[in-house]
Amino acid sequence: MKRRVVVTGLGAVTPVGNTVSEFWSSVREGRVGIGKITKFNTTGYKVSLAAEVKNFAAKDYIDPKAARRMEPFTQYAVAAAKEAYEDSGIKIENEDAFRAGVIVGSGIGSLQEVEKEYERIRTKGPSRVNPLMVPLMISNMAAGNISIQLGFRGKCTNVVTACASGTNCIGDAFRAVQYGDADFVLAGGAESCICPTGVAGFTGLTALSLSQDPMRASIPFDKDRDGFVLGEGAGIVMLEELEHARARGAHIYAELAGYGSTSDAYHITSPAEDGSGAAKAMSLAMEEGGIAPIQLDYINAHGTSTRHNDLFETKAVRLALGEEAAKRVNINSTKSMIGHLLGAAGGVEFIVCVKSIEDGFIHQTVGTSKPGEGCDLNYTIGAPVQRDIHFALTNSLGFGGHNAALLVKKYEEGV
Repeated sequence: MKRRVVVTGLGAVTPVGNTVSEFWSSVREGRVGIGKITKFNTTGYKVSLAAEVKNFAAKDYIDPKAARRMEPFTQYAVAAAKEAYEDSGIKIENEDAFRAGVIVGSGIGSLQEVEKEYERIRTKGPSRVNPLMVPLMISNMAAGNISIQLGFRGKCTNVVTACASGTNCIGDAFRAVQYGDADFVLAGGAESCICPTGVAGFTGLTALSLSQDPMRASIPFDKDRDGFVLGEGAGIVMLEELEHARARGAHIYAELAGYGSTSDAYHITSPAEDGSGAAKAMSLAMEEGGIAPIQLDYINAHGTSTRHNDLFETKAVRLALGEEAAKRVNINSTKSMIGHLLGAAGGVEFIVCVKSIEDGFIHQTVGTSKPGEGCDLNYTIGAPVQRDIHFALTNSLGFGGHNAALLVKKYEEGV
């Protein structure tokens, strides 16, 4: 039998706040965390805007010696994981550590470390490369370092599915708890690649916005959208088996009720034009959660602000929900405020769903004013919406055709 899974801890490092409290307060205010890139000189680059994490000091979360052996994406992951762990109230010393898992992904890992060491090899020779280059660079080190820092000795993996990584990690953690591989799992994603290679690479794909206006750069579903804004950060949640949470008197934020994961089998960067792959992921999540599309209150869309994504995701919503439910549901994109956090996006956007259910609050898609052709659903434009939310769905769609959807349910005590 499947075991029920609930959310008992939240942790976030984002461009608009380095704790969940700061982040959610900023989201409620509609604060945009996009600005001029400060991490490197953008002279000669077509793109000059990004959504950087601000005022983050690794020493505030991690022993300085350990922090020096972590790249920023790992530091963000560890900081967010520690917040989620502390928020959950779990004490690992009172638990079987082999029943405690970590499933945290990063779409890229550290491009910065590759840049630094390539330059060192080029100018000083291969013998001068940093001996820690590989463990600093590889994307599984977010999960590995969380495990080391917190003493979680159970299943520890790293799902890499580009922009769907965080959502797939939460989905795999959901399955691990459902089927008894673990009693609780820290899950989500982390990313930090606002660097010359990252910006140049995505610019070369014509994926990034060329706007110079932070308020009109990331404008999902808008007629003037021209690409996404690169962001960074981490979103980590504690997923826990319901009876384990109840037995220790945990605060339960919400229930994770369904997960869908599919592939478009279509193109390396473009989503399937008919939206069928993403639609199937949504349908699978709703079917597992036992709800009809008309019961869905809110969708946190992938909503990247690219021409293709927003149009094809709109088609996917229609296909998965049907016309009546698609017109009724509130849709928004958190990327309008924090840009696209790539492998971390799914973790942070899952937290938005949980907090939206808790507060009965759906943030507006900030900066979006007039939907583009074919984008004709309710994208929560102009003002946030206060409404009771029983079921929320979050979508993540990654390069390579990876689609993932999670259904979050309002938790009712005793049900």
